[in-house]
Amino acid sequence: MSLYQGKRLSLSVFGQSHGEAIGVSADGFPAGMPVDVEAVKAFLRRRAPARNAYSTTRREPDEPIFVSGLYNGRTTGDALCAIIGNHDARSGDYDAMRSIPRPGHADFGARMRWGGAADLRGGGAFSGRLTAPLCIAGAVALQWLAARGITVGAHLASVGDVRDEAFDPVSLTAEALSAPGRKAFPTISDEAGQNMLSLIADARASRDSVGGVIEAGAVGLPAGWGGSLFDGVEAALARLIFSVPAVKGMEIGEGFGAARLRGSENNDPFRYEEGVVRTETNHHGGLLGGMTSGMPLLLRAAFKPTPSISRPQRTVDLAAHTDTVIEIPGRHDACIVPRAVPVIEACVALALFDCAAD
Repeated sequence: MSLYQGKRLSLSVFGQSHGEAIGVSADGFPAGMPVDVEAVKAFLRRRAPARNAYSTTRREPDEPIFVSGLYNGRTTGDALCAIIGNHDARSGDYDAMRSIPRPGHADFGARMRWGGAADLRGGGAFSGRLTAPLCIAGAVALQWLAARGITVGAHLASVGDVRDEAFDPVSLTAEALSAPGRKAFPTISDEAGQNMLSLIADARASRDSVGGVIEAGAVGLPAGWGGSLFDGVEAALARLIFSVPAVKGMEIGEGFGAARLRGSENNDPFRYEEGVVRTETNHHGGLLGGMTSGMPLLLRAAFKPTPSISRPQRTVDLAAHTDTVIEIPGRHDACIVPRAVPVIEACVALALFDCAAD
C-alpha cells in the first residue's frame, strides 16, 4: 500500500496490476459533499486501456465499486474507499521473466528489496495500472473544486519532438483549459495531435516507444492557498505527480527556463485589473512562496518512453548469474502519455484540495 499524508487529505492506493483488484482509500473529504458517480466513471474512461489504437489492448472496464464513505450520493465523512477489479490480466506473459529484470522497470530494485516475494506480474504495485484508483479520488477532488468555481485541465504539450500549442499563461480561461480533455486525443491543435499519432504509430511499428510532456493547469484559484516550505502547493504537487509511474521531471511556470533569466526578466509585475490584483506576466506559474497568487496555475510533467518494448534488450538472469537478452511479450502502450493526461489532472486536483484555505 502506498500512502500520501497531507494536511487535510490522507490517501492510500493498494493492489497489484495482476491481483484480484486495485483500489483507493481517501480520508479528508467533508461529510455531505455530493458526488456524481457517473462523472467519476466518465473521468476514468479517459485513462482506461484498449479505447484507441495507440494504447495497450488489455481490456479493463474500470468500473469503480464504492465500498465505504458514500451514501445516497453524498460523502459520509468516513474514508471514501473504492475498488476496481482486474479482469483481463495475462500473467503467463511474465512467467519467463521471474528472474530477469526488465530494463527501465522497477523489477531489479524490487527483487533486491523483497527478494522473490514481490508480485511483479505486469509491473505489480509499480504499474501504471495503479493510476486508475488514483483517478477515482482525483475525480472527486475535481468535483469539490468545481463547486468552488475552480477548473483543472491538461493537454499533451509534446510527444517526442512534436509539440502542441501552449496554454495562455496570463489569460487562460476555464473553457480553453478543459477543451482538450473533451477530445478523443487531448491536444489544443488537432494538427499537432495527428502528427503525434503518426509518431506513436511509427514507434509501435518499429517495436519501440516514445515519451512526452503533459501541460496542466488550474484557473479560478483564489490567492493564498498553500503555505511555506513543506506546506507549499509545489511540495504537494511534486509528491503526487512524482508518484505517477514514468514521470521523470516536473516544472512550474517558467520552470527550468527561469534559470536563464535575470530577476528583472523573471519577476512578474503586479497591477490592478477591474479591482483585482493580477500580474502582467506569469513566469511564476500561479505559485509564489508555496502559495497561489490568483493567476493561472501552470505546470508540466515529463514522461519517459514506455519501458516495455519488444526489441531485444540486454539484461541479466539473477538466478543463473549470467548476462542475457530479453524481448518483452505482452500488451503495452507505445506511448503512455495520452492516457496519463487525466492522471495528472487528478494529481493537481488532489494537491489543490489538500492545500485549500477553506
